[in-house]
Amino acid sequence: MTKIGDLPHSRKWPLKALWQNSGKNLIFANFMKARQVLIFFCSVFAALGVLWLATPADGVTLGPLNLRFASYERTVREASETKVNVDSVLLAVESRFRMEADTLDHYRRFFYENPDRIYLPEDNYRFFDSLFQAMEQRPVRVLHYGDSQIEMDRISQDLREELQSRFGGAGTGFFPALGNVPSASISRSASGGFTQYTMYGDSTTMRAGHNRYGLLAQVVQLTGGGTVNLRNTSNKNAREGVQTFQTISVLCGREAEGFSVKVTSDTLKPQAVREAGPGGAILYTWRFSRPVQKARLAFTGSAEIYAIGADGAQGVAVDNVPLRGCSGTIFTRISKPLMQDCLALTGTQLIILQFGGNYMPVARSTKVIEQYQEQIGRQIQYFHEVAPQARILFVGPSDMGKSVNGRVVTWPRLPELVDSLKATALRNDAAYWDLYRMMGGENSMAQWVKHNPPYAGPDYIHFTPAGAHQVGEALSKSLLTYYDFYLLRKTLPEGRVQQAMHP
Repeated sequence: MTKIGDLPHSRKWPLKALWQNSGKNLIFANFMKARQVLIFFCSVFAALGVLWLATPADGVTLGPLNLRFASYERTVREASETKVNVDSVLLAVESRFRMEADTLDHYRRFFYENPDRIYLPEDNYRFFDSLFQAMEQRPVRVLHYGDSQIEMDRISQDLREELQSRFGGAGTGFFPALGNVPSASISRSASGGFTQYTMYGDSTTMRAGHNRYGLLAQVVQLTGGGTVNLRNTSNKNAREGVQTFQTISVLCGREAEGFSVKVTSDTLKPQAVREAGPGGAILYTWRFSRPVQKARLAFTGSAEIYAIGADGAQGVAVDNVPLRGCSGTIFTRISKPLMQDCLALTGTQLIILQFGGNYMPVARSTKVIEQYQEQIGRQIQYFHEVAPQARILFVGPSDMGKSVNGRVVTWPRLPELVDSLKATALRNDAAYWDLYRMMGGENSMAQWVKHNPPYAGPDYIHFTPAGAHQVGEALSKSLLTYYDFYLLRKTLPEGRVQQAMHP
């Protein structure tokens, strides 16, 4: 009889032997699988590497299709491109405004060499003198028209803040009785018989059966009366100067018999001053005995309401007029006599037109851009006719990003459009400020979006409040540099100034 101790080892422990043999087989099988996977991935990477090296930067065209892959040529080309450093650009802008010395030589270099300057028609350094004289002597209004780039009081509020710090003033300026676009600078609400008509916007907006759109390119028809409540805003982006106001204005026309407006703020009940122009516009003004933070306007009867304003008792007022989707070609359709009244009654001395971005999608050829030039030229001439007392400043479009072959780059023909608008403005006796080049030029918008904090939104078109602040500050510094030079010239003989500026 065989004892268990005499059995071979494998027979003693059959399960243990089986486990050991199966474990070795499993390890070997796993090793072979890992090797095969490694070979597979190496083969794939090698094939992709060959494709990367062989693919042209612009892809491969197969009939109507264009197949694009990552390519070595494109990678090298993109790596060699100089990317805009936004902080360096803005630091350079700030340094170029820094006063080296209060000398004529400094201003001569600024006017003829500084890329951030406001370009003047025929290099006339006296271009803004009448504006500065008015700002020093009486209340003055600055009217800032623009597209959606200036919505929520962006850019305008920085210009307002800088001008009011020099010349005085408060409040947010004129705005519609009905707010189809919110404001970051004042809180307002309306109830009653108000109906708004605008001459811009999509098919959902209502058009009036006439051309009496007035100062803000819109009109509110009041029927039977209504109420508008104003108060200071809690928006975190609002500037300190808009938190109080001392003057309320209503710009209107076509008053029906019995029309009236009463303005109150707590216990204050100022009396209205009424002024009428020959073109049909009427301006009512109420002045409080002290600055206030809220007001109530009670309307009775019927009239066309063109604008409501909240300003300081003196100084500069800056109106923010955003026209979403507009290319700036609508103004010639507004009644000239009415607009002339509006601008004269409100003391408007500077008109800023900031447009061009909305025209970019259709600017596919030089001919189309030339047609736009002609339209913009007509708008500038229109404002010369209706506001001969005012200066006109055109602010060109910013850089705009578009995805091309997977990269965000400047829209094709945008630099051509910028140069065309500059030439058009100067040719029509308007100043020009080059926003596109101030922010860094070609492909700068993509870097403004990537900046921390972001200076532009993910649509690669609109500035964030932080980015708009940078733009508004640069525009303000450029304009106020001309004012500083104006002050210096008043202390010097004119012959010396002319010799220094035109050596």
